[in-house]
Amino acid sequence: MVGPQVVRRLALALPATVEADHHGFPSFRVAGKIFATMPDARRLNVMLDARGVEQALELGPEVCEPVHWGKKLAGVRVDLPAADAPLVERLLRLAWDGKAPRRLANPSRP
Repeated sequence: MVGPQVVRRLALALPATVEADHHGFPSFRVAGKIFATMPDARRLNVMLDARGVEQALELGPEVCEPVHWGKKLAGVRVDLPAADAPLVERLLRLAWDGKAPRRLANPSRP
């Protein structure tokens, strides 16, 4: 089981990540872009592109479900009580990689 404090620790360990309110619940952002939200203690929404969603569903089919924003596939919802920390960490990193500016995601590049 992964609780909110573990999610918070894992997310905030990523470079330049900040926690901010998003409609009354925590969101995790890099360079102003949301890469994950935690609407309650049991769910984590991780913003991923279609390839990232595929990866998430392969890594954790029993704990991840696709999330749509309108008709667009927007990420996955993670069932935190059923998840483990390494999976959550990997999903957060995938989402962070998709939102972080190149200078943060790949420090050796300008």
